[in-house]
Amino acid sequence: MLLNEHLAGVLRHHRPDLLARQMEAEIRTGMGQLVDLGPAVAIFGTARCAPGTANYEETKALASMLAKAGFAIITGGGPGCMQAANEGAVSGGGRSVGVAIRLQHEEKPNPFQTDSLTHQLFPTRKVIFWEHASMGVICRPGGLGTLDELTEILTLIQCGCAHKVPVILMGVRFWQPFLEFLEKSLLASGYISPGDLELFTVTDDPHEVVAALVRFRSEQETQARVSLEPDPHWWSAR
Repeated sequence: MLLNEHLAGVLRHHRPDLLARQMEAEIRTGMGQLVDLGPAVAIFGTARCAPGTANYEETKALASMLAKAGFAIITGGGPGCMQAANEGAVSGGGRSVGVAIRLQHEEKPNPFQTDSLTHQLFPTRKVIFWEHASMGVICRPGGLGTLDELTEILTLIQCGCAHKVPVILMGVRFWQPFLEFLEKSLLASGYISPGDLELFTVTDDPHEVVAALVRFRSEQETQARVSLEPDPHWWSAR
């Protein structure tokens, strides 16, 4: 069985109802704590970069810029890029959310959080991410966890299970082999469509990232206002 010992034990003792209750409790807690979060951006990246390294400091600076532009920042709540993004959000005067997962090999949640959640289940953690990252997803250089989060949001958008939001990969040189894999293997084999490569952008420029997210937020606010305006020709549709 692929599940960890706790979850495997729950199912082994014929108590899937306990698992369902735990999932519901984690989702309810996250939704309740972040109900007033507002426009937010999720930032993903490696847990294995230390303060002072280029990846850490660039992530921190980006998050600070986004916070000053009025965005809340959501991360996985751990070390590395997650801590850098949370630290940048705090230094920029923004709301800094950490949605951590209990892992045996990972450190405790980083201290740069205004809102801290800890999950035992990955699926419920993902629900909180995708429910609240309303303005976009940024992927800094990272490992398997970053790839998991990136490919999941792209799949959700591709399948129409999530609204299309900006998905931005930062680090052109780092992501180039991934782009070549998508183009030369998946696209060439017919396993994805050309339009799937337009679900994300790649850049090194943090100012470009902030501008794209501010523009997207403005578009969403305009659409929301238009949807609330009464249709002057409502009667003619009958």
